[in-house]
Amino acid sequence: MNSFLGRLFWIAVSACVCVFSGTVTAQNDARDMPAPPGLTREYRGVWVATVANIDWPSKPGLSTENQKEEAVRILDKIAELRMNVVVLQVRTSCDALYPSSLEPWSYFLTGQQGKAPEPAYDPLQFWIDETHRRGMELHAWFNPFRAKNTGQTYPESDSHISRTKPKLVKRYGNDKTSYLWLDPGEPEARAHSLAVFMDVVNRYDVDGIHIDDYFYPYPVDDIPFPDDPAFNDYVAAGGKLARDDWRRDSMNAFIRDLYSEIKKSKPHVKFGISPFGIWKPGYPASVAGFSQYDKLYADAKLWLNEGWCDYYTPQLYWSITAKKQSFPALLAWWSSENTQKRHLAPGLFTSRIGDKNRLYSPEQIESQVFLSHHTPGSHGSIHFSMKALLENREGISDRLAGNAYSDVALVPESPWIDSPTLPAPTVRVEKHPERGLSVTWNLPSQDSVRRWNIQTLYDTTWKPVIVGRTESTKYLHADQGVEPRAVAVSAINGAGVESPATIVTLDKQ
Repeated sequence: MNSFLGRLFWIAVSACVCVFSGTVTAQNDARDMPAPPGLTREYRGVWVATVANIDWPSKPGLSTENQKEEAVRILDKIAELRMNVVVLQVRTSCDALYPSSLEPWSYFLTGQQGKAPEPAYDPLQFWIDETHRRGMELHAWFNPFRAKNTGQTYPESDSHISRTKPKLVKRYGNDKTSYLWLDPGEPEARAHSLAVFMDVVNRYDVDGIHIDDYFYPYPVDDIPFPDDPAFNDYVAAGGKLARDDWRRDSMNAFIRDLYSEIKKSKPHVKFGISPFGIWKPGYPASVAGFSQYDKLYADAKLWLNEGWCDYYTPQLYWSITAKKQSFPALLAWWSSENTQKRHLAPGLFTSRIGDKNRLYSPEQIESQVFLSHHTPGSHGSIHFSMKALLENREGISDRLAGNAYSDVALVPESPWIDSPTLPAPTVRVEKHPERGLSVTWNLPSQDSVRRWNIQTLYDTTWKPVIVGRTESTKYLHADQGVEPRAVAVSAINGAGVESPATIVTLDKQ
């Protein structure tokens, strides 16, 4: 906060039709004005799931206009809740919710895998534009290896990888629970998924890339994953690792390479991982349950220890008082393993509110939100999933908006991300007889700007608004009869670092 105050720039504004730019010190005008406060810094995220039409679109085959209407309704609700990160699922089953030359259009979008929306549009670009317009981040969420989810009966398109490269895809499960799975042990399969990720990084202005916990499939009746061909090739080439270690080694290489490639292409794009909430039983000592290390071959502790991510979202889908999977105990353990000081934002199972089988109360989620904010080393949380917030189940959205999310928040700074330092912006204020005061802002180069923080002073209270990088104008009006006294504008770069503010004092009208 002190460094922020030390960098303030004040500009005096005169009456009538006025235009101002530059940085003119006006200490006398500022004596009775409070400095603009630093904003809360935390992840306030939500997963928007497209698999099985959990959150969006509400069913396959909706018209383009209906899909857009549903998306806008979701984003308006997220903005109303003062949340700041939208994690949109864009790859559910080696498919795409955007035009792709690598994978077919998703069944969950159009009702037929490989069929484009009608009329044609780019859903991911639409979500990016609408999310940024509201001043929020859009993170593209991928399932890295699932090729078809259990319970789905739609036919695969001719361009699906199960048809074009069947050697890379394995059927796993039993008659009741069966998946198609891209074999992580096949180097070509890993290369394919990496290419899919990087295609989105290179073509779209996303703020983040996000992967979930489906590495190897969750076991079905302890049936072994059918990767004999890939393992036999590894052994024949001189490989010495046991099969379980080989599987983990393949996954480690994939995570490391994905993080490295993202940073080579666009350093500001964050990489987030959402592993199962327990690394191994006994870590911490009080914890029992499923071992992702031994069953999913995911060494999630190693990835965090090595810093192969920018934020970590372990799925802590248990209650605060759970005896063997205590939410606070697990959160503290993951925090203790965050040796590279990345961001930790646990996943909360908000959709368990109202679930007759796993009943959560709104108070449970609200308490987890507060623990995720105040536990040392934790930096907010991400809700699964949007549907519960959109429905305002048992008043959870109202509670969050009125309490934990009552103020505007920015995602925390990521000092390890290479992003140029931004100077204070140039601000111009024009008085118009009908439209009030028009505030415009810019920087000589805006390539590194991700969003803008616009704060307006009414009496003694600053009211902030976060807007997207392409926004450059805001009109100021009276708020409940109180005229604005000043406006402060600052820029935020891809590492979340805020520039010095340019502050313009406004004449009383």
